[in-house]
Amino acid sequence: MFSLKNLAAPLLFALLTASAHADEALIKKTIEAKFPGAKVQTVSKTPYAGLYEVLMEGPQLAYADEKANYLFMGSVLDLNAQKNLTEERFQKLTAVKFDTLPLDTAIKVVKGNGSRKIAVFADADCPYCKKFESELQNVTNITVYTFLFPLDQLHPEAGKKSKQIWCAPDRAKAWEDWMLRNTLPKNDGSCANPLAKTAELGKKLNIQGTPAIIFTDGTRVPGAIPAAKLEQILGGKAGK
Repeated sequence: MFSLKNLAAPLLFALLTASAHADEALIKKTIEAKFPGAKVQTVSKTPYAGLYEVLMEGPQLAYADEKANYLFMGSVLDLNAQKNLTEERFQKLTAVKFDTLPLDTAIKVVKGNGSRKIAVFADADCPYCKKFESELQNVTNITVYTFLFPLDQLHPEAGKKSKQIWCAPDRAKAWEDWMLRNTLPKNDGSCANPLAKTAELGKKLNIQGTPAIIFTDGTRVPGAIPAAKLEQILGGKAGK
C-alpha cells in the first residue's frame, strides 16, 4: 500500500542531493567567473563547518561557503584529533600508483638489501637535489629510482648533463659521481634517452619542482628532506 512515510526518506535524499549538486555547480561557476583563468576541477561538500572543498588546477585546495561569497586558502586543522585535514586530503588527491611508474626509465640505485623503495624526480643542476642525494648516503636498505627531470627554464644545462649521465655505461655511478663529486661522464649524450617521456610523466603527475619524492603508498614529499626525516617516514609507512 502506498505510504507518504515510505516516500519521505528517498524524496528527502533526492532533494538534498539535488541541492548539493546545485551548490557545487554554483560555486564552480562563481569562482571561475570571478577569477578568469582559474580552472576548478571539482567541488565537494566537506563534513566540517559547512565548507565546500574546491580543487583547482595545480593541484591546489581551497574552501568556499555555499554561495561562494568567501574563498579560504590554507589548512583546516582538526584540533581534537590533532590532524591537518587539508594535508591528508591533498595526499589522497595527489596519490601516485607506484607500481604503474615506468621504473625502467629511471636510474636505479640499490643500497644495502634495497628492501625499501622510493622514486625521485630530480634535476641534475638542482642544488636541493644534490643536497638530498647527499642525505641518501646516510640511508641504507633502500632502492632509489631517480627520474631525470631537468627544469630547463631554471637550469639550461641540466638536460644535456642528464643525457650524458643516461648514456654512461653505469648510470647509477654516473649519477652519484655528478651529484656528489661534480664529475660528468665523458660522452656526448647522443644515445636514446627517456627524458621526453619523463617530462610527460612529470606533467601528468603535476610535479612542480625538484626533488619530488614518491613513496610506495602513493604519497609524496616535495623538496629535500634530511636522512632522519626520510627514515621516520619510511618507518611510519612500514608500521601501517
